[in-house]
Amino acid sequence: MAAYPGQGFPGAGQPPAGPYSGAPYGHPPPGGPYGGGAAPGAPYGQPGGGPQPGPYGGAAPGGNAPPGVDPEAFSWFQAVDADRSGYISVKELKQALVNSNWSTFNDETCLLMINMFDKTRSGRIDMYGFSALLRFIQQWKNLFQQYDRDQSGSISFNELQQAFSQMGYNLSPQFSQLLLARYAPRSSNPSIQLDRFIQICMQLQSTTDAFREKDTGLVGNVRLSYEDFLTMVVTRMM
Repeated sequence: MAAYPGQGFPGAGQPPAGPYSGAPYGHPPPGGPYGGGAAPGAPYGQPGGGPQPGPYGGAAPGGNAPPGVDPEAFSWFQAVDADRSGYISVKELKQALVNSNWSTFNDETCLLMINMFDKTRSGRIDMYGFSALLRFIQQWKNLFQQYDRDQSGSISFNELQQAFSQMGYNLSPQFSQLLLARYAPRSSNPSIQLDRFIQICMQLQSTTDAFREKDTGLVGNVRLSYEDFLTMVVTRMM
């Protein structure tokens, strides 16, 4: 019987109560298995960490948060909502999130996260979705820092292999090398930033869930038609 991995990181497990109570598919308990919060002042994963001196000119403005919304998240929402529409678009989210090297998050990761918290399927998120998204990013940031063992601000090949193993994935070194070749900048020692780490893990979990649905006998392999395969890819990874 196959044992499927991926239940120990943000986005895995059963949905919690309510539409915006953290990661939509479950999340680690407070201070859970991945240690405490992020290091103070750590740049990556902003605005989930602290105020960034980026395109919005330093600390986010204050204001009265509506019921059920964290005041800090509300302040960040006001700062990130550049067009004052009351919603955050992919473009606005991308401008607000940076990695440890101060590069902005890539479009694909921002779109994945917007879609995860977009309850109206409008391509945007409201302040409640944004508040939940910040908690989601902070959980990923904590996990990323745990696996970034040399504190370089990026995940190397060995660190990625260890991360997969601790998540419960039995994946070959060749698969990790393939991911780095696809998502890491070319170098003699390729590594990925937080945004790509989130993207890879979200897509890996989504594809695993799709495979699990087909593997009704839990034997670890399935037979798929070509169209079933394409359907799985389109619905889970795009």
